[in-house]
Amino acid sequence: MTDFDIFDTMASLRESGAPFCVATVVRTADVTSAKAGAKAAVTEEGDILGHLGGGCVKRAVKTASEEALAEGTPRMIRIKPSDKVVTLLDPDGVQTFKSGCPSGGTVDVLIEPYRPAHRLVIFGDTPIAQAVAAHATLAGFRVCQGPGCVEQIEPRDFVLVASQGQGDADALRSALETSAKRVSMVASHRKAQVLCDKLIAAGLAEDRVARLKSPAGLDIGAIDPHEIALSILAEIVQWRHADSKANPEEARDEKTA
Repeated sequence: MTDFDIFDTMASLRESGAPFCVATVVRTADVTSAKAGAKAAVTEEGDILGHLGGGCVKRAVKTASEEALAEGTPRMIRIKPSDKVVTLLDPDGVQTFKSGCPSGGTVDVLIEPYRPAHRLVIFGDTPIAQAVAAHATLAGFRVCQGPGCVEQIEPRDFVLVASQGQGDADALRSALETSAKRVSMVASHRKAQVLCDKLIAAGLAEDRVARLKSPAGLDIGAIDPHEIALSILAEIVQWRHADSKANPEEARDEKTA
C-alpha cells in the first residue's frame, strides 16, 4: 500500500458524502507499534483506513469512533495495559480502554467526527426555487434540484416543492415519498390541501402527507423571490436547530460539516 494517502482517502469520503471519523495518534509511551502523528479514517461501518497500531488500538478506536459519530463531538481516548486501568477516565479526563497487547505500551488517540452538511432538495425550476438554491448554498446546505436527487435523501435532509404550477402533483408526490422528515411547499394552504387530498385518494399514506408544511417559510411579509427565499431558508434553519436540540446527535452537523 505504498500509494496509500490518508488525505486523499479523507477527501474521497467527503466527496461521497459518507460520515466518518479521523483518528490521530497524538502520543505514545513505552513500546508500541503506533507512532505519534499516524492517522486513519474510520468509516460509519467501522472500517479503519490507515495504520494506527495493533488490534487493541483498533478495537478501541472503532468503539470510540462509533460513539463520536453518534454524539457529534471529538474525544481523546487512551489505550493502556489492563493492569494500569483503574477507572474509565484518567485523572486528566481522557477516556481509557484496556489493552491486552503484549507490548505493554500506551497510546493516546484523538477522534474527530465528520458528517456532511444537511441536504436541501428542491423540486422546481422557478425564480423562487433558484433563489432558495442560491441562499441555501451560502448557508452551508448541500443543494440538489430535481427528481434525480430523491435516492440520496435521508430523514435529516429537507425537501422543498417550489414547482408553482409546473407539475405540482407529481412534484409533491415525489417529495412526500422521500424519507425526509421535513417537507414544505410554496403554495397556499388551500391549494396544498387539495393536492394532498388527491394524493391520499390515490393511495399515498396519510402519515406521509401529514409532514407537509404549506405555505413554506416564516411570515416576514416577503414579496419578491429573494425575500420569499429568505423566509423559506429561515424556517429550514429553525427546523435544523430544533431537530438538533431534540436529537443531540444531529448537533454534529453544525460542528463538523
